Amino acid sequence: MQEDILINWSPQETRVAIVENGALQELHVERTLERGLVGNVYLGKVARVLPGMQSAFIDIGLERAAFLHVADVWHRQPDGEPPSIARNTQPQIPIEKQVFEGQSLMVQVIKDPIGTKGARLSTQISIAGRMLVFLPQDDHVGVSQKIPAQQRDELRSRLQTLAGPQGGGFILRTNGEDASDASLAEDIGYLRKAWARIKEASLRLPVMSLLHQDLNLLQRVLRDLVGEGTQSIRVDSREQHEALHTFALEFMPATAAKLQHYKGERPIFDLYSIDEEIAKALGRRVELKSGGYLIVDQTEALTTFDVNTGGYVGARNFDDTIFKTNLEASQAIARQLRLRNLGGIIIVDFIDMVREDHRDSVLAEFKKQLARDRVKTMAGSFSQLGLVEMTRKRTRESLAHMLCEPCPVCEGKGIAKTARSVAYDILREILREARQFNPREFRVVASPQVIELLLDEESQHLAGLSEFIGKPVSLQSEAAMGQEQYDIVLL
Repeated sequence: MQEDILINWSPQETRVAIVENGALQELHVERTLERGLVGNVYLGKVARVLPGMQSAFIDIGLERAAFLHVADVWHRQPDGEPPSIARNTQPQIPIEKQVFEGQSLMVQVIKDPIGTKGARLSTQISIAGRMLVFLPQDDHVGVSQKIPAQQRDELRSRLQTLAGPQGGGFILRTNGEDASDASLAEDIGYLRKAWARIKEASLRLPVMSLLHQDLNLLQRVLRDLVGEGTQSIRVDSREQHEALHTFALEFMPATAAKLQHYKGERPIFDLYSIDEEIAKALGRRVELKSGGYLIVDQTEALTTFDVNTGGYVGARNFDDTIFKTNLEASQAIARQLRLRNLGGIIIVDFIDMVREDHRDSVLAEFKKQLARDRVKTMAGSFSQLGLVEMTRKRTRESLAHMLCEPCPVCEGKGIAKTARSVAYDILREILREARQFNPREFRVVASPQVIELLLDEESQHLAGLSEFIGKPVSLQSEAAMGQEQYDIVLL
């Protein structure tokens, strides 16, 4: 696969498109105002110690002092014992015996500030890499619990050999399960360089300084997304290209040669119609080249894909038509999962196939396409109902959640009551209120569509209700109201 990475940068937003053979496969977006502080390392100053709460407030140069609980204060663990186990088994030292007011302390943000609460801190520093997490204060070498138990000992042994005697602990992340020794060694080198820079900055900079900022999206592209199949990384900002080139030369020299500054007159995303593809990825219906289509429904609990033949009648018989449509759909679904960044439980409803060999071929093609996904996926076989159940690890917000918000008219339901249904709701509400109150007049304020219906087709029912309750009912159209919204004013 020939892969190109296009980077569209602006002061307020960075967008990264991954294009394979001319087709958009992934989109990553980072907005300047929404970027959090988690992972940032500061040289803080202890402002106040609270023994009663076993916590301390640390000034790290933000608007509000940050919060450090005794459970998040690091101290050296017994050799070979993971930090999490040691923390739970050893007696806790009171915070007033570990920190004091005015003390300089290297801390890392583990939770962003929310509302009136300041950020939450830890004194145990961890630096995330592509496949590893570096714990510079510990010597433990561990492996993610999500990796099968039978593989952990071998992976731990490999990692210990690669880490060498230089010190510091490492934890192998899930996506490093199949990594080569060369890739792991490159990650170890990057993490040790990052820690060396943090230590140097802590000696040079004044208290309340930022020592290390978690990588921005552009830097994470070089760390996490560039692979052997990447042909080029094109950036449309000269300033960002220079900054990335400097970063690549220091930490990832092999990627520096792939960086290019895009100077074309057309916007960089116009090269592959990226914005059009983004608009399509926010819709429910995905057209297939054959004439079939997919319907994608994303809910809180799960995401469903429904495959339909649509106008496709090109195969020799009906079974072949279904088979060809399902084959094409399996490729399209795998692409949509990456493009929309869908995670959690996913149900795929392929068109029912009679022949066993057709089902096997579609499933094999689907799993082959999923294997190209850099995010961990697991797919089962066809269930008794003809459905394929799968999961995809949630790594970040889906594209729809990042770019959209629930519709203010339907409030996220995806449907709205008809004007006639709302008109009947209004008539019932007037009758209910007439039994409780005795106003001079009822005034209905509603959307133009509902008011027009009450004045026209439903005027007879409205007149009959007015006569029944013995009160006049006036109507007022409000263009700003949604179709389901209305008010009944008692005059």
